[in-house]
Amino acid sequence: MTDPMTTLLTGGLVIDGTGVAPTIADVLLEVDRIVAVGPGAADQAPPHAVVHDVTGLTVLPGLIDAHCHITFGEPASNDELFFHRPQSTAALVAAFNVSKLLLAGVTGFLDAACIYDLGPALRDAIETGMVEGPRMTTGLNALLTAAGGTAGRLIPDAGQIGYAHVVGDRDEMVRVTRQQVKYGADWIKIHVSGTLPNRSGELTLWTLDELRAVTETAHALDTPTVAHCRSAESTRLAAEAGVDLILHASYLDEPAVEAMVAAGCAVAPTFTFLANLADHGGLVGAMTTQVDVFRGEIQATADMLRTAYDAGVPVLCGSESGFALTPYGHWHAREMEVLVETLGLSPLEAISCATRNGAIALRRPLDSIGVIAAGAAADVLVIDGNPAANVSVLGDRRCLRHVYSRGRAVDLDRPWPERSPLPMEKVGTWSARPLTWDLVHP
Repeated sequence: MTDPMTTLLTGGLVIDGTGVAPTIADVLLEVDRIVAVGPGAADQAPPHAVVHDVTGLTVLPGLIDAHCHITFGEPASNDELFFHRPQSTAALVAAFNVSKLLLAGVTGFLDAACIYDLGPALRDAIETGMVEGPRMTTGLNALLTAAGGTAGRLIPDAGQIGYAHVVGDRDEMVRVTRQQVKYGADWIKIHVSGTLPNRSGELTLWTLDELRAVTETAHALDTPTVAHCRSAESTRLAAEAGVDLILHASYLDEPAVEAMVAAGCAVAPTFTFLANLADHGGLVGAMTTQVDVFRGEIQATADMLRTAYDAGVPVLCGSESGFALTPYGHWHAREMEVLVETLGLSPLEAISCATRNGAIALRRPLDSIGVIAAGAAADVLVIDGNPAANVSVLGDRRCLRHVYSRGRAVDLDRPWPERSPLPMEKVGTWSARPLTWDLVHP
């Protein structure tokens, strides 16, 4: 009789997540811990361990998605996100979707801003075994000023809607930050930049003093902060204010990079959403007017992001899964491909961004998770292919042979979770464009 709590993987090519060259090695895992890696691993295996000969396959850490919106439910518009998701329904949809991440090789993720207050509840349900899913850290609502965020005038002047909590002054910023920590937030998210009518791009919507009100309050309560920044100015101010993790960091310039280096913050550029729309949006009827804008955002950010990377700024991989353009379980590995293509990272460097560096998003010490090493967390993938030669293989679920989450095998043979839309879940449109007389009579 075998022991399903202990697994020995023999003969595989091990990518350990640190960026060093792969080697052939055995890996011994038990519940939530890698016991041994290398020649002595087999000797330490108990007699009844499950043994898998993975010769010709690659063993590497599970992926960590540092920017995932598990509670959003794949809306096609802000209208759907804000007005078609009652809290009870949204909770059920999130619990249904989260197992898809495991089936795609994601063993940890950060949901920095959730709708309603669902993030901590889902995280706790996963940890207690009520819901199957990866390790999760979470924020609550993103903090916005009355100027709004990326949803324009759908955001109210005060109060809460969807993923947003509008804070009006410094006192409220401090109070809401403390409340979010009280109600279970692992991170406090700030929407530093956003869109305004008749303005191009995203503008900075917070002052440095306002940002510091949040970061200093959160840090005093042992809670890190994460910020949405899609401009050089917002990135610089966030870094100067002490934000720990910057999402996007679009259109970086030298002062912004210098501020990031000086602050010691990390960045998750999340190019995947932009790349999906630019490269494949036409396949699903996305607005073609945004294609050049999003492709240009990647190009305008990549060179300075590489400068930041070379200066020691940790880069994490995030997919922004949770929208119609980034459905759950499909695009979590694409960020590595984009980092290789646009930043010139090697596949091994990109893999480290999606594994070892992901420990930052999970609030774990580096080398305690996201690596294949004795004593590290037992989140492990076995892939048919060599990601060190072609990182895109990690995005093909057909190449997954084994996924271990907390040392336990994930059932990869089950059908992919599918469901029908719930009543009123999707926006119904009468047409994609106005039916003018001229259209009928060209």
